[in-house]
Amino acid sequence: MGIHSFHLATVPPLLAARALVGGARETASVAGLEHVEHLSLMTLGAPAVSLERVQLRRHAVFAQWESEAALDSYLARHAFGRHLAAGWHVRLEFVRRWGAVSGLDRLRPRVGSMEPDEPVVAVTLAHIKLPELRRFFAWGRPVERQVRDSPGATLALAAVRPPRTFSTFSVWRSVQEMREMVEGHGAGAGVGSAAQRHAGAMVERERRDFHSEFTTLRFRPLSEHGSWQGRSGIVPQG
Repeated sequence: MGIHSFHLATVPPLLAARALVGGARETASVAGLEHVEHLSLMTLGAPAVSLERVQLRRHAVFAQWESEAALDSYLARHAFGRHLAAGWHVRLEFVRRWGAVSGLDRLRPRVGSMEPDEPVVAVTLAHIKLPELRRFFAWGRPVERQVRDSPGATLALAAVRPPRTFSTFSVWRSVQEMREMVEGHGAGAGVGSAAQRHAGAMVERERRDFHSEFTTLRFRPLSEHGSWQGRSGIVPQG
């Protein structure tokens, strides 16, 4: 059965830089790897131009696999995979897609549904139009802080691959709490409130898109492995 995975690991800077530049070529050389995104972690809400925006040694990988066996083989036998195996990752069952980016556009828009009280993982991936970069960060940084500070999120982070690939990853206690954040509902909601940041940014994106490609993906977490910065048990138990 095909799965996705999201990984966080500390990687030597030179190896991380090589992966950012040429990691996509792994799909031709790694058996069972159908799509991969190599990214550098950043601090949510950090200034648009700062060292916190690209943290080269703190590496994220989002991947689509033919099977769990293919992922297990990569983590055990591939040089970069062994670095990832020493970090943290979650294995994911794809549920739903909005929008599309190259390489993931063949995923069906919807393959199932989730209950409101289920834990959920959300991944966004975007290719930003470079002339819209200033607008993107002006609208995006408040949303980053909103997601980071949401009580329903057990982990929320963002990652980049310069010059124009941007991704967010978040783990939520429940589908309902994630929806409340996205729609600007829940505690503290109201016109002009912090809870309205995400909804307002979506309206602005519809008015004039920041992206050449954009997708939001929803997943059911299957299993969690390892630890990240001393944390384990990041995925709530359903």
